[in-house]
Amino acid sequence: MATGAGEDTLRNSLSISGSKKPDAGALFVLKSEGSWWHCGYHMTTAIVAPVLLTLPYAFALLGWIGGTLCLTVAGIVTFYSYNLLSIVLEHFTQLGRRQLRFRDMANDILGPRWGIYFVGPLQLVICYGAVISLILLNGQSLKYIYLVFTSNGSMKLYQFIVISGGFTMIMAQMPSFHSLRHINFISLILCIAYSACATIGSIYIGYSRNAPMKDYSISEIGIGHVFGFFNAFSLIATTYGNGMIPEIQATIAPPVTGKMLKGLMLCYCVVILTFFSVAISGYWAFGNQSQASSILANFIVRGTPLLPPWFLLIINTFTLLQALACCLVYLQPINVVLENQFSDPKKSEFSSRNVVPRLVFRSLTVIIATLLATMLPFFGDIMAMIGAFGIIPLDFILPMVFYNVTFKDLRRGFVCWINVVIGVASAVLAAIGAVASVRQLVLDSGKYQLFADM
Repeated sequence: MATGAGEDTLRNSLSISGSKKPDAGALFVLKSEGSWWHCGYHMTTAIVAPVLLTLPYAFALLGWIGGTLCLTVAGIVTFYSYNLLSIVLEHFTQLGRRQLRFRDMANDILGPRWGIYFVGPLQLVICYGAVISLILLNGQSLKYIYLVFTSNGSMKLYQFIVISGGFTMIMAQMPSFHSLRHINFISLILCIAYSACATIGSIYIGYSRNAPMKDYSISEIGIGHVFGFFNAFSLIATTYGNGMIPEIQATIAPPVTGKMLKGLMLCYCVVILTFFSVAISGYWAFGNQSQASSILANFIVRGTPLLPPWFLLIINTFTLLQALACCLVYLQPINVVLENQFSDPKKSEFSSRNVVPRLVFRSLTVIIATLLATMLPFFGDIMAMIGAFGIIPLDFILPMVFYNVTFKDLRRGFVCWINVVIGVASAVLAAIGAVASVRQLVLDSGKYQLFADM
């Protein structure tokens, strides 16, 4: 019964939106069969990703007060922003025009050109960038696990990235977003587990005999300090970034009213628990020596682990498995496009006509991402740039615009003006953050080379 209801809802929304033919991407990938619990699992996996392990580095650029303030404000603004999106989505559902994708919202609210030429491509760039960085991260985790057992091993980073890409390619064949619900529940447990391990590890090192000297001064001065601030904010924005709230809400079985808010509250309980514990404990233990790549890099000094090898093995295994789940979530908007282009909605989802192109094009998508990850092992700097150019506009600005345009009668109200202030401030931060991230990429480019073994 749930499957039939979900497909009926999708077909009705497509016909109302003016599509001339059923949308295979919506029918096969965005099945409306989930509960608010499943919605919470999906959101948590999309937001609470291993990039949170870079938060101590953001604190190193901002200091105690600036770091805590930015992390708190970004959390409040994104919760508010995602809730606004859910209100707009519920409003259109009540009108009989349920929006299933970010570009659907842009098409209906701002006009077709916004969805086709701006919102849709921007979302795909963000999601594909996340896939590349997560495959890279898994390759780095695999290499670290390898070195724990074989300190003088000869395997290179690109080989582990290829192995990571192979696992991702297999798991990418999961047919729909809803089919990830059990994986994403495990992902929620894993992100709490490795965040707890990172926090415990930082506190242990901070109190140990080998504890590094704690220096909380901001090392950058002058213009470098200014750019460091905006680069740190871009990094925090990327950490809170999601970019697929409509697609996640599309997985909820009707009626949808109120369910997204419950899922969002579940997600942000995990966000508060993990983000603040890792950021504060990591910065407390290592100060301005917190590493840009991950706080885990601080757990080894000149090849000597500061924690027992078994503990490092556990935390890297948890990180690897959760990053794989995150990668599958960020593949979903891409899968929607692929299914819509190459599948036949009139045939069964599991017919040979649809399974073969699904297997070929999803595999090709992961293969290309894996190749880029092996070529660009310094992709963290590129992701900071993508965060400034993409995450802030998509998650901090557009929800405010969507809400104000949708509820025109409230244009003079308090909420409207709050949205305007947040939107304008976010636009300024995005512009300066983009310049700062490009500057950092240029400064770091001389340190790296293609296919580097890092």
